[in-house]
Amino acid sequence: MGFFDRNRDEVAAKGYDPARLPSGQYLTDRFPVLHVGDVPTYAPGEWNLTITGLVGRPFTIGLDELKAMPAVTLTFDIHCVTKWSKFDTTWTGVRVRDLFERAEVQAGATHVMEHAEYGYTTNLPLADIVADEAIVAYAFEGEDIEPIHGGPVRIVVPHLYFWKSAKWVRTLELRSSDQPGFWEQNGYHMYGDPFLEQRHWGD
Repeated sequence: MGFFDRNRDEVAAKGYDPARLPSGQYLTDRFPVLHVGDVPTYAPGEWNLTITGLVGRPFTIGLDELKAMPAVTLTFDIHCVTKWSKFDTTWTGVRVRDLFERAEVQAGATHVMEHAEYGYTTNLPLADIVADEAIVAYAFEGEDIEPIHGGPVRIVVPHLYFWKSAKWVRTLELRSSDQPGFWEQNGYHMYGDPFLEQRHWGD
């Protein structure tokens, strides 16, 4: 029996529903660190987030203002394209759709490009980033998100592979068409559904 089969048996033995673990994934209690480039540092008040593109009222929001908005604390599983999954992670933040409502998204918007530090980008349909569980997160397990995991603020869209949840996000750009981001230009799938194993182009 291989590692993945043993791990899936362990998932069931722990009382989890094995259907929670997508095919090709293994469950871990760790939180592996994976990203492009260095970990950025911010002076107090330096980080902000801009909502732009096909919106009627583009704006930029700082961390204190973001934290003053109505927040949600949600628990869900996350899945990385490098094949690890982590169950029952808890995040606090503001629903992306609340920010988009403030920005007055225009009728022609169909997709969003997440822009993060060092030029990192990732794309996804508008419908996915305005889902109930899609948030601009600033806390993980009740604490500030560690810089290595995307703090002070990252996107969390848990129903897609986690590369679609940009660390150190700085801009959300509303678009009228899809366009590949950083990893998508390098062969990763344009959508990235972990339960369909959409890891690469052609999956």
